[in-house]
Amino acid sequence: MRNLEDVWRKRSAHYTEELKKYMRYIFTGHMAIVIVFLMGAGGYQYSHWLDANHGNTNTPSLEIATLIVAFFLMLSRPVTLLKKPDEVYLLPLETKLGVYFKHALRFTFTTQAVIAVIVYIVMWPMLRQVTELEVSQIVAGLIVTIVLKWLNIQAEFAYRWNKAGEHVWLNRLVRYVLNGAALWGVLTGLYLVLVIAVVLFIALWLVDKKNIVKQPFPYEHFVALEDNRMMGIYRFANYFTDVPQVHGSIKRRPYFDFLYNMVPKKHKTTFEYYLFRSVIRTDDHFYLWLRLVVINALIVAFVDITIAGAIISAALAFAVAIQLKQAIASTHEFTMSMLYPLPQDSRQKAAVKIVRYFIIAQAVIVLLASIMQPYFYVYALIVLVVGEVTLRLSK
Repeated sequence: MRNLEDVWRKRSAHYTEELKKYMRYIFTGHMAIVIVFLMGAGGYQYSHWLDANHGNTNTPSLEIATLIVAFFLMLSRPVTLLKKPDEVYLLPLETKLGVYFKHALRFTFTTQAVIAVIVYIVMWPMLRQVTELEVSQIVAGLIVTIVLKWLNIQAEFAYRWNKAGEHVWLNRLVRYVLNGAALWGVLTGLYLVLVIAVVLFIALWLVDKKNIVKQPFPYEHFVALEDNRMMGIYRFANYFTDVPQVHGSIKRRPYFDFLYNMVPKKHKTTFEYYLFRSVIRTDDHFYLWLRLVVINALIVAFVDITIAGAIISAALAFAVAIQLKQAIASTHEFTMSMLYPLPQDSRQKAAVKIVRYFIIAQAVIVLLASIMQPYFYVYALIVLVVGEVTLRLSK
């Protein structure tokens, strides 16, 4: 490789191919249908809310939009694509790293600005219909949003270099307030507030940028940051296909110890007890169930289209049942449990019972979340029926 530009070019190409490889498994035909359906249901609900609050000055729509967009502006973690060996091999080139990071920050801005712009465009109808702002004001807010995104990326990168990421949440909190103030200033026409917020933001960035001249580059922090970011992508993809980079971690979770009493401590329930503890303590299994249940609960709580909530509840109940059962019913690796003096089908039967417990828990949570909806009990019944049918018919 002739220079650091070649290093970035090769790494960005490999990163893009890696994303394409796993996105192909995530956004399959079935998932695309679910996403389109969710977007349609969300759009209908959003349109209904806009019609109900059209011209309602008592609704804090401007403040809501400002806080939401400011949050996405604040989240500006730099994408550097650094690797562990760089802590050694890039040390002689530390004075020339500016070339590499110029490409890295440009890539970060290109990818993250799209998200910020999409969020702002989603807020556009609310700003136009509820707050009745002029189109020129909203367009000015969009321009400020793009500029602020660039500033946030530059500021977070400089702060992480200066402080090695220590207390980054405090820096983000300050930037969140300044983002909100700048957006609120431009949308309300109080341009003095906008100018003051932007000047303070730039001053905050320049202080850190000046200090990094005296600081060695914190390779360990940025490598760990990149490892965590990539692992998040791999863990998400692992819910749809096997990802070799993902290694499940185990956590104690002592606050769930009382639940183990649900399983009698007897010889014939050995696998039930073993699998119950495995699901609760294994991050991959536990967070898989938790994410799907939280999504289900949020949808039935806030989407008042009964048929939409019913279809989504059925889909998520099926996902919980089939994925948990496949995860714990059998294993291709040797475990000590294979030596237990129990019938060969004990593990499969125990897996069905344990997954049934989690389906019942999902139904209870969905029931409580949808208590304010008409026919709220339908969602819980669908979760129970679909979950049970899936357990009985799946292998």
